[in-house]
Amino acid sequence: MPWWGYLIIGIIVVLIGILVALVIFGRKLQKKQIEQEKQMKAMAQTVSMLVIDKKKMKLKEAGLPDIVLEQTPKYMRRVKMPIVKAKIGPRVMSLIADGKVYESIPVKKEVKAVVSGIYITELKSVRGGTIIAPPKKKKFWDRFRKGNQTTSNESSKDASKSKKHK
Repeated sequence: MPWWGYLIIGIIVVLIGILVALVIFGRKLQKKQIEQEKQMKAMAQTVSMLVIDKKKMKLKEAGLPDIVLEQTPKYMRRVKMPIVKAKIGPRVMSLIADGKVYESIPVKKEVKAVVSGIYITELKSVRGGTIIAPPKKKKFWDRFRKGNQTTSNESSKDASKSKKHK
């Protein structure tokens, strides 16, 4: 067998080894995540709060307790996270919101939210209104498909309007 045959077999063996290692590592991380979600659900409580402000900022700038900063991994300290400043009872607190929930939290309104520690996991209700659903992201190709349909619909609407006016 030529030398390049051995090289290809060696590369395939290494790739299979990497794939097996990633599968094992992924399963461990998945089990860990499920365990953490169970703990979050066990600690969850519904709280009424007045949302003062919401911003995406780094953890150091958010005014969170020092214990939180010490426990977060170093790579997460530089990442901008969704921070909500809210008044819960007499205390003003900085909380971390889930990415899905952050978009639908109204500012300067009272909300009932499910809080687990300093993490907002879910919105139950908004006083004086409804929960605003965050806009769904469009897929790349949907932009072009829907764009062509709307232009043809708009042109047919414009034509029908011009006929009515004549």
